[in-house]
Amino acid sequence: MPFRPSLTENDIALLKRRTLVRIVDDDAELRDALQFLLEVEGWRVASYGSAEDFLKSDAPSVPGCVVLDVRMPSLSGLEAQERMNDLGIRLPIVFLTGHGDVDMAVSAMLDGAADFILKPIDNERLLGSIARAAYRSLSDSDGPPPPAEARRRLETLTERETEVAKLLAQKLANREVAERLEIALRTAETHRAAVLRKLGVRRTDEIAALFEAARDAHP
Repeated sequence: MPFRPSLTENDIALLKRRTLVRIVDDDAELRDALQFLLEVEGWRVASYGSAEDFLKSDAPSVPGCVVLDVRMPSLSGLEAQERMNDLGIRLPIVFLTGHGDVDMAVSAMLDGAADFILKPIDNERLLGSIARAAYRSLSDSDGPPPPAEARRRLETLTERETEVAKLLAQKLANREVAERLEIALRTAETHRAAVLRKLGVRRTDEIAALFEAARDAHP
């Protein structure tokens, strides 16, 4: 399961003040309905009728997330995700689709998507996914999480995953991790994927930052 932080009302209020939700969908009626829903809930919203407009006009330095339709003319949602990755835009994506399938969802999640939601949309699930995605984005922009949160994340790892995480924090490659722990390369790769998923990070330097932050946590 992906990392799902437990957010308090104060957390949500902070996210609504400091993040921006981008809606990217060529369906104007749905786009307007989603914008109305989010604004009523207190979120800051920007909407775009195409992925091209979003990529051209958005300010990716502002933390938040992208609610992105999969099937759009010209540049699809999945193609937009690839373009974002190529450009180094790390905003979490909540995909919307009326034509989802397992392979599409798996591909999107492996490329860093925060969630994959089928239409008709469950508003409560969408709001929850947006909150978690915005939290991840704000945490990334602010640096490592508070010490107690860093420690809590690390405690979700198994003993073997903790060993792998410590080696990854030293910038060791998968093959070096496998050699140090005397395990198969494929096993090391599987543990690495589990570590990144459980800790809610995407890079090994973020693992090192979590260990550093956790040292300051009270017992």
